[in-house]
Amino acid sequence: MKTPHILLTALAWLSFLLPAQARLNVVATTSDFAALAKAIGGDQVEISTLAQPTEDPHFVDAKPSLILKLNRAQVLLEGGAELEAGWLAPLLQGARNPRLAAGAPGRIRCNEGVAMLEIPAQLDRSEGDIHASGNPHYLTDPANAQIVASHLAEVFCQLDPKSAANYRANLKTFADHLAARMAAWQKLLAPFQGCHVAAYHNSWPYFARRFGLHIQLFLEPKPGLPPTPAHLAGIIARMKAEQARVIFVEPYLNRRTADSVARSTGAKVIEVAYLPGGIKGTENDYVKLIDQVVNSLARALAETRNQAGQTE
Repeated sequence: MKTPHILLTALAWLSFLLPAQARLNVVATTSDFAALAKAIGGDQVEISTLAQPTEDPHFVDAKPSLILKLNRAQVLLEGGAELEAGWLAPLLQGARNPRLAAGAPGRIRCNEGVAMLEIPAQLDRSEGDIHASGNPHYLTDPANAQIVASHLAEVFCQLDPKSAANYRANLKTFADHLAARMAAWQKLLAPFQGCHVAAYHNSWPYFARRFGLHIQLFLEPKPGLPPTPAHLAGIIARMKAEQARVIFVEPYLNRRTADSVARSTGAKVIEVAYLPGGIKGTENDYVKLIDQVVNSLARALAETRNQAGQTE
């Protein structure tokens, strides 16, 4: 007989009656949520991550060590847009942790309050790896990071009221720092508004919207499908026509393909990541991650613009 949902919820709430000095045990599916949880939770939380920042978060092996993390967790942070759909469910089934059951107070969908982009009118798997709730890479827009951080602060205050003042103070510190950096990022990219940028995978629509860029040329013919010679020939032609002189590529994707396209277009390939730790020097820090993307892009756009000017 299945345990009634109301009983599961009650058991989950009882599990949060912690000793006075205990820390919240938080598991995040990916390192971006972990970084925000650390910024808000500080010393009051213990955080671990399921997906490594250098691997494709669409595909994660269901290792026993990950099941153990979930078994011990009091809080699970997931994206809420099916990025983890292929691997999280079996891990949770193996963990058998009522605190992380659907609807339990410890099961947190981080996209709550975020305006999702690219929600498909209908699901058609022939179109590649698309998501019913929209493009899952919403944290590439720093404004969405503020929304998620505020949500996490509310959750942590509810689950750990004794530390609520700390969570609220940490949120203010993070929000102030993010606002200052946002102003700097917008100033740095302002000269390049309207520029076209290519990407290997469609990970950057939120970033593009925030900073006034066009990132609509993808080396993948459809999300998750490998490039074909015919598709790349078309992309090369479009990059030349649209003067797209930069290619984004994540560290777990095929850099050689991007380099080949760059040689045919005069573009510059830059390695970027949407997960902290995906690029060295951005570990556990969301702001450092966006700093790396913005600064790398601004340098590349300036260099290629100068080179183009010299050849004209």
